[in-house]
Amino acid sequence: MRTNIPRTLIATVASATAAAFLTVSAQAENGVTNDKILFGQAAALEGPAAALGKGMQLGIQAAFAEANRAGGVNGRKLELKSYNDSYEPEASMEAVKRLMNTDKVFALIGPVGTPTSKATQPMATKAKVPFIGPFTGAGFLRNHELGNIANVRATYAAETEAWIKHLTEDLGHTRIALLYQDDAFGRVGLKGVTAALKKRNMELVAKGTYIRNTTAVKSALIDIRRKRPQAVVMVGAYKPIAKFIKVARSIDFNPAFVNISFVGSKALAKELGPDGTDVIISQVVPFPWETSIPLVKSYQAALKAHDANAEPGFVSLEGYMVGKLAVMTLKNMKGEVTRDSFMKTIWKTGTYDLGGVTLNFGPKDNQGMDQVFMTQINADGTFRPVAKLTM
Repeated sequence: MRTNIPRTLIATVASATAAAFLTVSAQAENGVTNDKILFGQAAALEGPAAALGKGMQLGIQAAFAEANRAGGVNGRKLELKSYNDSYEPEASMEAVKRLMNTDKVFALIGPVGTPTSKATQPMATKAKVPFIGPFTGAGFLRNHELGNIANVRATYAAETEAWIKHLTEDLGHTRIALLYQDDAFGRVGLKGVTAALKKRNMELVAKGTYIRNTTAVKSALIDIRRKRPQAVVMVGAYKPIAKFIKVARSIDFNPAFVNISFVGSKALAKELGPDGTDVIISQVVPFPWETSIPLVKSYQAALKAHDANAEPGFVSLEGYMVGKLAVMTLKNMKGEVTRDSFMKTIWKTGTYDLGGVTLNFGPKDNQGMDQVFMTQINADGTFRPVAKLTM
């Protein structure tokens, strides 16, 4: 039996079907539509480590906004959705579940912390979701075989080696103590310091711990001070570290204080005030005020364009570099935007010239940079880069 269906109706149905098919195809990968690519971030936006999460968020947003002002990437604008995890593993897992399952982000970017990343990275790896630019130097994230992780910064092992090298060679110190956060982050630092000292036939003269998201450091301070170290190296967040140093100064205990990049340099300097003079911090990004470096110049311009009131800093510069890695990778991709092709493009691209600063990835290397830079806090709370430590 033949049914007479108007050709105009057939054409309309066919057109609608084709349009629907194209829309589905364009949205085949989570987080990718015809005009947008959605990234997700779980980080400390509240609590004692909030300056770190907010700094990474700001830098990534500045990089994305810079790309969006130029029309996005192949017509798609980049968007960042961030959730607070207060630097707690369980909260971070809930945030990542929401980002992957409800918001359906394309990739996770700029997570903050070792214990939080240790909890969430396996979730992302199992779901084959890219895990880009975590703000931690933990070694477990350098396992290239996991396939979905791209790091920008140097490892904590590289930072702790730089500490001990400078303390022993520049200052001639032999009595070194350690304060560390009693969790996965702190224990990574303990391992790095111990290895760097062993390499020089040395041992810690004292060590003390505090509990994450607290400032309960007085007991550790008493134990460490009793051993009269010449230097105290520190693996922690800015609030407890600041309290340790301020109380130490108040009781005339003034060894060299050396901090890891994760501490949050600007936040630490602000917390310390006048007690911050000469405190040492290792960094994994260039000096954020050195505009002779093209990357820093473009970072400062992007930051100002995104938020006129934002001030440059080490953390937001790292966030900007992570954001630039994502932008440049998307620009280098051929064909459909998929998670798999995104990661493969990073390994295939290999070298990323950010402007005077280069990221290098390889077949068995998922870490872009290896450099460590030493800085000290000035009396007015600003920073100076140093090639050799002086006290």
